[in-house]
Amino acid sequence: MTDETALEMDIPPIIACTISRNVQEFELLIEDMENALGEQWGDLGFEEAVPFFAQEDAGSLEFIAIAMDAEDEADLPVLAEIIEAAKARGIKVILITEDVSPAALHHLMRKGADEFVPYPLPETELQFAIDRVRATPPAPAETAAAVALADVSDAPVAEEPASDETNEKKVKLEKGAARNGVLIAVQGLVGGTGATTFATNLAWELATIAKTDAPKVCLIDLDLQFGSVATYLDLPRRESVYELLSDIENMDEDSFSQALMDYEEKMQVLTAPADMLPLDLLPPQDVEKLLATACAHFDYVIVDMPKTLVQWSETVLNMAHVYFSMLEIDMRSAQNALRLKRALQSEDLPFEKLRFLLNRAPKFTDLTGKSRVKRMAESLGISIDVQFPDGGKPVVQACDHGLPLATAAAKNPLRREIAKLAKSLHEIGADAAEAA
Repeated sequence: MTDETALEMDIPPIIACTISRNVQEFELLIEDMENALGEQWGDLGFEEAVPFFAQEDAGSLEFIAIAMDAEDEADLPVLAEIIEAAKARGIKVILITEDVSPAALHHLMRKGADEFVPYPLPETELQFAIDRVRATPPAPAETAAAVALADVSDAPVAEEPASDETNEKKVKLEKGAARNGVLIAVQGLVGGTGATTFATNLAWELATIAKTDAPKVCLIDLDLQFGSVATYLDLPRRESVYELLSDIENMDEDSFSQALMDYEEKMQVLTAPADMLPLDLLPPQDVEKLLATACAHFDYVIVDMPKTLVQWSETVLNMAHVYFSMLEIDMRSAQNALRLKRALQSEDLPFEKLRFLLNRAPKFTDLTGKSRVKRMAESLGISIDVQFPDGGKPVVQACDHGLPLATAAAKNPLRREIAKLAKSLHEIGADAAEAA
């Protein structure tokens, strides 16, 4: 055997390539690719990719990882050509995106990309994406992520099928269950306070709070017009949700379970309907039956409420064990908190169930901000029970990519505070159950 032949046998085949404008701007990607593949990967520029696919060395390629940021959106036609060329040769495509608009991401997913991962890369997420693309056969470009992102893109939105025949695992509920679960409602006092983000991540933290014997959690989006839970978890909005809500009077365990979506085999979600519906579609007795059914089958039921007070808001308030109200340090939050307090007290409703949460609270060293919070609480005659820090851009990115913060940005300060609150709620619930 010659030295040249031995050398050729020692060189492992290239099974993956990163493709980017400058891979050095994605240092975490380099590190994760090395950890996952060792020396069996290479790097290409945008202009080099398509010509390389035609070479003999590309015959062993299993997948490519296209890394892009907002600056690369000007090269969307080039990136689309790369994806189409890769798919034509049976090469899987993973998108690594930073600050990329939903419209651009949707366009590339439609071109055939198989997976996308936000950058900075969540821990182990690239490895999971690699495992998925290497283990699954080629799939249509219209993935669940593309469907979710279509809501905010300029491209025409594909109609969702009327039937519920999806690849999602069907939810099976225990017949005749009587768990008497904890009902937690979440309502933002003004738009943009992060109420849906909080509700979604609180549900996930409760669902994953224990590695064994974890509580059963159901997240219900009752914002029938602008509910975003489906978007934040990258779930399709199914027609069965409308069918359920329009005929709750005849609802049974089977129809309720058919409307639920399983998320990561950890929790169940009842999304908002696919179409905008009037908030008075549900009479109070229907809401009561829906929530009672959910509480009978789950340990925790998290309800994301609309910002508007409706006929059945009183029903949810009376049934809820805790009613979280999200606000910020601004005049509109203060005014709406005062209005809500007066409205509830004038009707002798249980105002004491409300727990006020302050989002984007001032930092510990911001003494002026801390003083403003104290004065706001005193002037309104309320107690601000929890103050959440500003999670910054990673929170928006996690929501856009349909991932809980625990997956997308586990060390984010907002995620840590939500996890801490979830642990506290679970401990209180466990103590109450033991006392009973």
